[in-house]
Amino acid sequence: MNEAIRPDSVELTTRAPPQLSVVVPTFKERDNVVALYRKLSSALAGIAWEVIYVDDNSPDGTAEAVRKLAAIDPRVRCIRRIGRRGLSGACIEGILASSAPCAAVMDADLQHDETRLPKMLALLENGAADLVVGSRYIEGGSADSFDKQRAGFSMLATSLAKKLLRVEIADPMSGFFMIRRDRFERLAPELSTQGFKILLDVIATARGTLRITEIPFTFGSRLHGESKLDSMVALDFLGLVLAKLTHDAVSLRFLLFALVGSIGVVVHFVGLFVALDVLRWPFPHSQAFGAILAMTSNFLLNNFLTYRDQRLKGLGVLRGLFVFYIVCSVGLLANVGVAFSVYDQEPIWWLAGAAGALMGVVWNYAVSSLFVWRRR
Repeated sequence: MNEAIRPDSVELTTRAPPQLSVVVPTFKERDNVVALYRKLSSALAGIAWEVIYVDDNSPDGTAEAVRKLAAIDPRVRCIRRIGRRGLSGACIEGILASSAPCAAVMDADLQHDETRLPKMLALLENGAADLVVGSRYIEGGSADSFDKQRAGFSMLATSLAKKLLRVEIADPMSGFFMIRRDRFERLAPELSTQGFKILLDVIATARGTLRITEIPFTFGSRLHGESKLDSMVALDFLGLVLAKLTHDAVSLRFLLFALVGSIGVVVHFVGLFVALDVLRWPFPHSQAFGAILAMTSNFLLNNFLTYRDQRLKGLGVLRGLFVFYIVCSVGLLANVGVAFSVYDQEPIWWLAGAAGALMGVVWNYAVSSLFVWRRR
């Protein structure tokens, strides 16, 4: 039998526990890994810190670059995520894996000003705030490096967040912030792992329970790699706003799934029209064609948009499509059954139709999440 390990038999490290964990979500950022590490080493001199790169299985070797650093400096850590994608989810995992009382989130692209980290940490440690936000939109801050399109979206999103979610800070769309880890852990179960705007989610979820301070910083220019922001960010943002307006009764993923379903209705009718009026098929054949076309469209859009963090590839697409056909076919039966039951009780066609449609989308969403896009 192995002898029990006693505390006095364990070799203790002399390195001080970190005061600060810097969480850096990455995807294809290999060329920025070392540069950011050097900047952090300089900016955080005299502070016990660690950096946690959370990599979404980058194909360019980002994780390998981090591991090489970690072999030299134990303050460097790497979390490599397989089958999971998304900045918000990466930030959540990184902060929850941290060992410091305070955690900062910043991008790997060198656009966030690491020299502001000591000031942010001081504000948390002296009890002045629970959350410190690096702001581009207060006096002393700047986002001049934005192009017109990105600047316009940022300002519009900021305005909507303030009005709809009653967020009072100047820059709720910032990706540069620091928070007390104990405060974050209380909020984490209610946060969305999808999307890019983790700070907005944190503030909206906290509902005024966090003491927030903003400090200015100048948003820099990317030196290496490409921006990960695209048109999907706008949908993620709108979905997050709707989710928070319903107090998370409806998830961001469900909203996207329902949106795709609405598009599927249009696709169905277009297919039905073409089959009937152009191809001159009988109605039963035309209806089946429209239904199959809509299901195929829904599957492809959901795979691209709703479940892009779990996107099926290769032969998995064919398998997933087949299972999705089965799920939606059963969902159609549930739709008709509920609609008939409601109509039998209260013969109002639109009420019965809405009840059936709601049942169908809930069924399709729940079962698709379990069997088509299940977590790997």
